[in-house]
Amino acid sequence: MSTAVQLQGNPNIQTISFRRPTSQTASSPAKPKNRHGGLLQDQLRRAQRAPWCPTWSAAFRILLLVRITGAMYSGIQDCDEVFNFWEPLHYLWKGYGFQTWETSPEYSIRSWAYILLHYLPVKISATFIGPEKRPAFFAVRMFLAVISTVCEVTFFRAVVERINYRVGRYLFVLLLFNAGLWIASSAFLPSSFAMYANTLAMAYAMEPPSTGNMRRTLFATLAFATGGVVGWPFSLAIGIPFVVEELFLAGTDKVTTENRSSWFIGRWKRMLTCGGVATLLLLPVVALDTLFYGKLTVVPWNIVKYNVFPDPQRGPELYGTEPVHFYLSNLLLNFNVLVPFALAALPALAATYRFDNKRLGERYKFVDQTSPYVLLAVRLAPFYIWTAIMTAQKHKEERFMYPIYPLICFNAAVTIYLARGLLETAFIAVTSSPYKASQSSLFSQFTLSVVVTSSVLSLSRVAALWKYYHSPMSVTYALEAAEVPRLLNVTGHISLPPHFDGKVRHSETHEDELPRIDLSLIEDWGLRLCVGKEWYRFPGHFLVPDGVRVDWIKSEFDGMLPGHFKETARDGGLLERVKGTRVAHSSLNDLNWEAPEFYVDVQTCDYLLDLDFPQRPVEAAHEPRYIADEKTWERVACRPFLDAAHSSVLSRTLWMPGELWQMQNSYGEFCLLKHKANVGRKEQLHTVGRR
Repeated sequence: MSTAVQLQGNPNIQTISFRRPTSQTASSPAKPKNRHGGLLQDQLRRAQRAPWCPTWSAAFRILLLVRITGAMYSGIQDCDEVFNFWEPLHYLWKGYGFQTWETSPEYSIRSWAYILLHYLPVKISATFIGPEKRPAFFAVRMFLAVISTVCEVTFFRAVVERINYRVGRYLFVLLLFNAGLWIASSAFLPSSFAMYANTLAMAYAMEPPSTGNMRRTLFATLAFATGGVVGWPFSLAIGIPFVVEELFLAGTDKVTTENRSSWFIGRWKRMLTCGGVATLLLLPVVALDTLFYGKLTVVPWNIVKYNVFPDPQRGPELYGTEPVHFYLSNLLLNFNVLVPFALAALPALAATYRFDNKRLGERYKFVDQTSPYVLLAVRLAPFYIWTAIMTAQKHKEERFMYPIYPLICFNAAVTIYLARGLLETAFIAVTSSPYKASQSSLFSQFTLSVVVTSSVLSLSRVAALWKYYHSPMSVTYALEAAEVPRLLNVTGHISLPPHFDGKVRHSETHEDELPRIDLSLIEDWGLRLCVGKEWYRFPGHFLVPDGVRVDWIKSEFDGMLPGHFKETARDGGLLERVKGTRVAHSSLNDLNWEAPEFYVDVQTCDYLLDLDFPQRPVEAAHEPRYIADEKTWERVACRPFLDAAHSSVLSRTLWMPGELWQMQNSYGEFCLLKHKANVGRKEQLHTVGRR
């Protein structure tokens, strides 16, 4: 604040100002950070105004919109997500659900501590919205989307401040539109949880190590440990470069012959101290898992033992093996052109060292500090280490790569920046004019073309996932949204508008919206929903109304299917659920042996979820075309589902508008079918006035 005295009527008279010496400086705007303070240094346009780069707050709001949208519209890609996590969570809430052998006390390789983390959004939804299960389902997904957004944005800002603001800009756009993160960010999987933790850990690890920086070591160690202990223990391998850097690399410390021993001892003490603090995370995890399994249980060790030291007859390979190129093919689906850029990060860094040496080297004053090339290589290494470890395993699944999804974008962003720098160097070598290089748009056009191409392909992939494969979730929900209201309407329990015909609506108008319906009215009807060959596409009990029992019917699949948890009181609390989680189902096994007692006769089913491909008319013994048996079954809801075997590779991978593109695809129908006779009898039995 200042006070000014000026003579009136004469603008030429000087003004004398009196300024408060302390409070004013404290409230003055902070000096902006040096955008050239990271590991990577721009060589052109350094004095020009920097292009726009979002703050943490702006980036959070932008990315959150995308992540929430993904939580609402992405499908469930992995049946393990349903049966090992959504179903146990449903059991904690409702007292019934499917149980896999992994959650049996006999094997106990799934952590109830991890599942319990997701119980809070379920209870919040039940408290403020109501007992309906679908809102709780999306509450959990949005909860995960928020966590992912916080971790990703923190990582992005760390890259801006510690690596380079241009690399950060590229990274933000790649994270924003990426098809892989569209799926992984809201997936209810330990590998996604490990992704959150590793992303946050790498945000802290972006800062070079130094003796006085305990914050970096502690927070990064805690984050890596959280991902490994609570999520997936194998994800700790991503922290190997960080540990090596902490123990052996000077970073910004000046290490000489005289102080090397004391420096080395100090670094090891700090790392061991932080590691000791991080191991305390085991205590609540082991305590909760022990409570729910009814015996001392260390789930992270059980996971390692099963996967790394299995018996000859057991192990993950029972559930399928994939070729060496599986992850390369899968990453190309979700990351498209970014995959070669991510793989080229270290070669690009080597080329930069040879041809564009000033890009990293000039800001270090002491030769005893770690080379910035080594520091950057350490930050690029986790992607290579994890890819190598996962590729070496015979059993491969898409979700196993989730922990490094943001790091793939980071490696690709660094490569894009380094490639731009090499282009600048080549341009200057040819033209001998740094000025012309500073005025050329060639370099920005190159980076823009890569980022835009990746974004467009990712959006096309996201659209393909929605258009081609989302029908199981939509069709399953039709039982609650359309069929149950129809049942209650025709039996006189409720009265619906005359225009209601029992069909699911997808319009934006409100004329087809139904009043809130008490779904508990059908709980004593004894309805049964059956699933056969499409068991691995069943989206879970969260999309099936209470009072409808889900059972399996025999198909050509001859492996282990989930059984049912021991049912407990619907209104019981978590301690009531412990009575069921401690029960070991005798038919559940870790040898992938079929359990015929889990099957029911298809003639006892009231409803059936099934997928029919008209271009595959050959019927197996246990997989007839139920949809073709119109005397027995009636369609309740059907949605198109891509027939990948009869569609071209390109058109089934990406979605593009236009009839010409869609003509290359073939579709089947994913349907909810109604057993006419069974449902008809129950309608008569439960009609008001006839009971």
